[in-house]
Amino acid sequence: MRDDKLLTRIGGLLRQAEGTDNPHEAEAFLAAAQRLATASSIDLAVARSHDPALRTRSTPISRKVTIGPAGKRGLRTYVQLFVHIGRANDLTCDVASNSTYVIAYGFESDLDTVEALYASLVVQMVAASDAYLKSGAYKGQTAQQLVTRDIGPWRRRVVESKTLSPITARLNFHSAFAERVGQRLLEARDEQRRTAIELEQAVAGREQPTDSGQALSSSTAVALRNKELEVADFYRHESTARGTWRPSRAGAGYSSAARQAGDRAGRRAKIGADPELGGARGALER
Repeated sequence: MRDDKLLTRIGGLLRQAEGTDNPHEAEAFLAAAQRLATASSIDLAVARSHDPALRTRSTPISRKVTIGPAGKRGLRTYVQLFVHIGRANDLTCDVASNSTYVIAYGFESDLDTVEALYASLVVQMVAASDAYLKSGAYKGQTAQQLVTRDIGPWRRRVVESKTLSPITARLNFHSAFAERVGQRLLEARDEQRRTAIELEQAVAGREQPTDSGQALSSSTAVALRNKELEVADFYRHESTARGTWRPSRAGAGYSSAARQAGDRAGRRAKIGADPELGGARGALER
């Protein structure tokens, strides 16, 4: 069930957020946007659990999302960003062997939200890595690469250091950016879920611990668990994927300097804040 009103709201917030360079505001922007998406997802999950008709109309679907043309360098890092955003919004993803597209499985409203978040964040990721390379900060740094060498009568895999090239710097930057953004989204999602469950329990007069290691009997927690199981069951029946996708290849080279730069950019990545969800009003003004 598509929620165009929610998408319009998120889209407007995304555009308004582009004006700030304040990392603290950027942190609030991303968390607020994810909380908004999670709150909407929780509302739908709870509604479905109480309404058989809605449960029949609203079921998981699959959607093919194009990432980029074959041969474009760094597509795996673009996929990595999409998968991390999807994980924070209850999607399961299959990835093409050449990383040109993703098949995402989940509820339509979640799919729409993930595409909106990805469209903004991928632009920020590329722009930030362009600025990093243009600054020349990567020059003089090294990368570690796993290679195969003939050592006497044996062939062995060893780690060697090499000068950090622009493409290796970009790939490491993108990968760290995607991981950091994914972590921030998961934290915002989990915070929103805890808040919703605790509020429900308080209203019901049933205060109880909500640590992840303890069972939750609230209807919100049950609805979210049922949603998770429904998506997992749909994926098992629909997916034809073979093997497991991994975000990077060992042979690409690892650079701690480039990853630190990407991580910092991921911390600053911004998405529209909603004043109702705690974002700073001033940050929305150009």
